[in-house]
Amino acid sequence: MASSLTCTGVIWALLSLLCAAASCVGFFMPYWLLGTQMDKPVSFGTFRRCSYPVRDEERQATVMLEQCGRYASFHGIPSLEWRICTVVTGVGCGLLLLVALTALMGCCISDLISRTIGRVAGGIQFVGGLLIGSGCALYPLGWDSEEVQQTCNNSSDQFKLGKSTNTHDLTACTHTHTHRPQMTHRWCIN
Repeated sequence: MASSLTCTGVIWALLSLLCAAASCVGFFMPYWLLGTQMDKPVSFGTFRRCSYPVRDEERQATVMLEQCGRYASFHGIPSLEWRICTVVTGVGCGLLLLVALTALMGCCISDLISRTIGRVAGGIQFVGGLLIGSGCALYPLGWDSEEVQQTCNNSSDQFKLGKSTNTHDLTACTHTHTHRPQMTHRWCIN
């Protein structure tokens, strides 16, 4: 098969595919924020949640349903900020995936990617990265939602999880209530 990419272009295509796949998996997985509620593990993503309370009419009690799923509707997402984050991050992942698949096709099809197309693809990747970064920056604005507060001992606020930690912390290090750097706990501490 003839390729329209140089050796550097092939490496770029493979790294683009790996980056796009990791971004899409991270976006889809509901483990951005982990905690407990009613002694059951609870986790949140931008548009998905695992374990949530439901009313059991038969026993006249609230029980935790331990399964993962999307919110019933777009407006069911707990906060406006998480809705915006979902759209912005999803578009960014889509752009990265588009460029990665195009670059991968360029490995197999001659004259598909020219120097100009490569530069445009790099620009699109940059915009996709900015969108994903913006989405990650918006995510903590939703920590003051009622659902997150219930999961984190009613002590969370925007950019402040209280006794909780964020699993997507870029430095993989947080400060707990003792102000001592530690590895990300991944759980709200009750």
